[in-house]
Amino acid sequence: MADEPLDAPPSAPSATGGASTSSAPASASTLRPRREAFEHGLLPIPKLVFPEATLTQTLGQLKEKLAPGGGRVGAPALAEALQIPAEQAVLALGTLAAVLPAEDPALGGDGAGEADLRDLLLFIYIQSYKRLVPRPHKDSPAVADVWPSTSAFDGCLSALSPIQFVRSNSRRFMPSQADEEAHQLSYLQKHMSNILLLLADSVDGEGDDSMVLTMETFEHLGFLLQLTDGTPLSQAASFFANSDPAMPAAPVPAALVHDWILQHIASALEFMAEKSIAKENSQHNAFDPDVTMSDVVTNTRIHSSSPTGTSAPNNPGYYRNTTFVEGFSKTSVVKQPSDLKGHSIKVLNCHDSVIYILAPLKYATVYGCSDTTIVLGAIGKVVKVEHCERVQIIAASSRICIANCRECIFYLGVNQQPLIIGDNHKLQVAPFNTYYPQLGEHLAQVGVDPNVNKWDQPFVLGVVDPHDSLSHPAGVSDVQAESATCLDPDLFTNFLIPSWFEAQGPTKYNPFTLPEVYWASQRKKTFKKIFGNWRSMITGRKNWHVPFMLNSKIGYMLQGISASYIVCKVNKHWTGLNLHQQGCVHPSPKFIGQFNSGGDFASTALMHIFFSL
Repeated sequence: MADEPLDAPPSAPSATGGASTSSAPASASTLRPRREAFEHGLLPIPKLVFPEATLTQTLGQLKEKLAPGGGRVGAPALAEALQIPAEQAVLALGTLAAVLPAEDPALGGDGAGEADLRDLLLFIYIQSYKRLVPRPHKDSPAVADVWPSTSAFDGCLSALSPIQFVRSNSRRFMPSQADEEAHQLSYLQKHMSNILLLLADSVDGEGDDSMVLTMETFEHLGFLLQLTDGTPLSQAASFFANSDPAMPAAPVPAALVHDWILQHIASALEFMAEKSIAKENSQHNAFDPDVTMSDVVTNTRIHSSSPTGTSAPNNPGYYRNTTFVEGFSKTSVVKQPSDLKGHSIKVLNCHDSVIYILAPLKYATVYGCSDTTIVLGAIGKVVKVEHCERVQIIAASSRICIANCRECIFYLGVNQQPLIIGDNHKLQVAPFNTYYPQLGEHLAQVGVDPNVNKWDQPFVLGVVDPHDSLSHPAGVSDVQAESATCLDPDLFTNFLIPSWFEAQGPTKYNPFTLPEVYWASQRKKTFKKIFGNWRSMITGRKNWHVPFMLNSKIGYMLQGISASYIVCKVNKHWTGLNLHQQGCVHPSPKFIGQFNSGGDFASTALMHIFFSL
């Protein structure tokens, strides 16, 4: 499934004309970087990251080595060419598959097949990308004096306390979404000549005319760049536009493509700069796509941006096909399909809250949250959790990446091994533990298979992230990251999602199979609850009530426990099963003694009843 069209900015420059000015008319399309490739496609595998000075030469040699394979590359060939372990090669192709703009049938959604060489070269090239360094707070010493930093990764998280962060009117010490996008465009602007040289084919000729790109190769640049209205790049470029499908367009010089791309990147950067200046000069952020604090609810406990069955509001919080859930504290948030726009969601800087994302999406990012429970219903591509403390993540997804987290529990239903990178401490993983009525439909919609769950097979890489120069400066030696441990089955509990909006659907139970050891623990807990209530009922210690539905045959089986005891009524209600003792004959002292001493008669009878359900 290809990426959906992006929302156009209010006055975007033309995607087919020259560089715009402030008076340029609004256009429906602008060139933008594909954020998914930079946000979910970077791996901290040292042998995938080459120095910039030798990057083009090294990848050119890699292209020559892999080209004889017919333009397709599988994991064994990649492992041999890069001299990396086979499992790392499988991880690289799986990650590539997860961030492609459209699914490649030959590669497969899990990366088990063979990748197009051009996509692979672009994927390896951007491993040299360095993330934008957060700007320091304008008064860091004063803030640190009020809220001391105690976290291992407080460089950009704890400059403000959680409550101070929510109440603050700006996040100028952290990169905004627009800042990051401009940084990515600048990176592509700097490296585009080398990228095109890597993709181009050599033909007879001299100078710039000796390197050409076909229309098919030009379309592969859609891995890095896209137009905001979803138009294919070849249809926006004048040298390929309106080509006859039955008669492929002739290749064009790489220099011509280079000029066209740089022209439109410059136009996009100019627009971003003008917008940034306007933002700084404005006292109101009503039209700022990076400000989503209007969603914050301070006086209510449960919030949904729109009722079920209505469309999401057209506000800046849904800019560029990403929905933001940001800055919530001490509240509950529910997001259903009607509340979301696009294929991606970001949960940022939420504290002491419960967040329900009950919708099918491609990508999800959880960043900077603490003491929060977050339910991610069905994520078809990647979930990424970064810089979180004491959170519980309940996620059904194709794959998940966990980085720089501490004291977190992950209840997972994942088709691929969980990837653990960075500086983590005291992580625990457990099987998926919840459901909601539409979960089965959402899983099928995004392609997550509930019959495959690799929650307990974490794939651990190094602590040092070569793409992040802030938290791990150059020269720091790398070590393997701390892995996650499996949650004790006795501590495992099912999570109940309330039905606030009376949603209907076919899913009546957890679609992921619970491992036997966890299922046995659940049975044991349930039996103890039933057994304790039965003991109280039979000995007359208190009125008995079982807070869940039971099979009516239990009522009949109980009559055989003692000839002197009669179960008078078995009333089923919506809230459970009530057994009333009115008019019942009290059991004989001999039977009570057997029951209290753990006599085999009562214990055997009750166990038989429970395990025969």
